[in-house]
Amino acid sequence: MESNQSKKSVIQTFSHLDQAGKATMVDVSEKIVTRRTATARSIVFLPDEVLTQLIDGDLQTKKGSVFQTAIIAGIMAAKKTGDLIPLCHPLGLDNCKIDIQLNSKNEVIIDCTATITAKTGIEMEALVGASIAALTIYDMCKALSHDIVIKETRLIEKTGGKRDFKRA
Repeated sequence: MESNQSKKSVIQTFSHLDQAGKATMVDVSEKIVTRRTATARSIVFLPDEVLTQLIDGDLQTKKGSVFQTAIIAGIMAAKKTGDLIPLCHPLGLDNCKIDIQLNSKNEVIIDCTATITAKTGIEMEALVGASIAALTIYDMCKALSHDIVIKETRLIEKTGGKRDFKRA
């Protein structure tokens, strides 16, 4: 059985909990402004019945270009991250780019890179952008198959702030 002391030390490791264990927005007022960049990746598996609709590296539907719509949706979502995730700071992005590629395993690789010069990181914006781009692909292709799988979304790299990170 865990002691209260070990529970307390676990709670203190979460940045969005105060000393009493209650949710709080992180106070960034004392942090320095730095250029921060984050790249997140979502991977979407597309079954053959969807891939047969591939034309010139994109899927075309009655709603339009699937990949171009996913790019726009991802950028829009990244800009709204502070509205979607309760304890995220509202940020004005300096830049947001989404790249979509198809690999040989029937997977769509979505990379979202967000950049800002600010006191707080931009990882959540990159993760939200990649996630919503993946969900948009699912939405636009679901009429062809419900075997589409959003396999993963994860941080690939971040720079700026306390420490940099790069997935090996």
